[in-house]
Amino acid sequence: MPPIAVRDPLAAKRSGKTPSMLVQSRPNRPGTLPAKMVPAAKGTSWPSQGLFAPRVSRPQVVYLTGQLAVMVQTGISLANALEGIRRQEKNPTLKRVLGELGEALERGESFSAALARFPRIFDRSYVAVVKAAEVSGSLGPMLERLALSLRKSHETRARIRAALAYPVTMLLMAVGVCVFLLAYVMPRFTPLFQSRGASLPTPTKIVLAISEAITTWWYLWIGLVAVIVIGGIIAQRNTSGKRWLDAVKLNLPVVGAVLKKFAVCQSVRTLGTLLSGGVPMLEALRLTADSVGNAQYEALWQRVEQEITVGKKLSECLGESPLVPPTVLQMIAAGEESGKLADVLLRLADYLEADVDIATKTATSLLEPILIGVMGLIVGTIGLAVLLPIFSLSRPM
Repeated sequence: MPPIAVRDPLAAKRSGKTPSMLVQSRPNRPGTLPAKMVPAAKGTSWPSQGLFAPRVSRPQVVYLTGQLAVMVQTGISLANALEGIRRQEKNPTLKRVLGELGEALERGESFSAALARFPRIFDRSYVAVVKAAEVSGSLGPMLERLALSLRKSHETRARIRAALAYPVTMLLMAVGVCVFLLAYVMPRFTPLFQSRGASLPTPTKIVLAISEAITTWWYLWIGLVAVIVIGGIIAQRNTSGKRWLDAVKLNLPVVGAVLKKFAVCQSVRTLGTLLSGGVPMLEALRLTADSVGNAQYEALWQRVEQEITVGKKLSECLGESPLVPPTVLQMIAAGEESGKLADVLLRLADYLEADVDIATKTATSLLEPILIGVMGLIVGTIGLAVLLPIFSLSRPM
């Protein structure tokens, strides 16, 4: 049987289905070739609506995917589903994207090819799953599974950020209070101490020296902070610099363990979703490396991809790295032996997600008292440095 190609949008309309749904409605049968997708027209990666156009957030993509999954599974054509969501969408950027996706379907493009024109909204993993679902004729169920995967990943990331927000805020407050005391309060006492000519205690001398360095060379301190910030931004955009920064993050006390667990959870969930959607192993590994978000784990998955091509098992490749816990390796090996690797990876991701939540709560419970104690120690030291000479000067001669 020759490949099925949809090239006439009018014929698709007369049949009551969009071009994309015509391809999906005829899944491959044994001995037939995959449906032939019409290549996408070239387009921009982001709709041009001005510099201050609102961005499309991750929760909006999750909600959109879930809506499409429900509507497609209930028998609504993909073009009609996009049009219905577009009419009620309030974000002008996403509304325009939905309109362009619908127009692409009317021109005879496949849904995955249309999504690929907006990589800032729909990443390569998203497009790969949709493309595989189109070929297999299971777009609705795969969109539902993709929405679930995206939602869980987003919720895990949001919980980590929320848990670490309080310790970070405390740290910034501690730095701000110290700078205020050293740059504004201490200089007010310096003339008093100098006018009496008394010998100052060692803590007071140290604090006064730091205060003088801040007030005298303030522009150098500002320049140093600017250099650190700019250097961090440049390093984050450079391959070797990002790898070094991510290595530092993974080795941070308390927080590093949380980041490792999250990176493993993210990798396992992405790989499981891709494999369950019918994406080939090598392509799934490549997309997992691109989406993990940590240069150390990205290099790990790239190495695994290379070793898989020479016949090694996934568990063997990952076992050579200290970045993957032994329990994860055991479950992956069991999935390979049973032939249900994709299902095992998705269940493993749920287990790791709960583990990340526990690690995040533990890290927060440890960081909060430590930061409070450090802040109290610094403020108390500065206060003691001010009060000691005052007590000595108030004594009767």
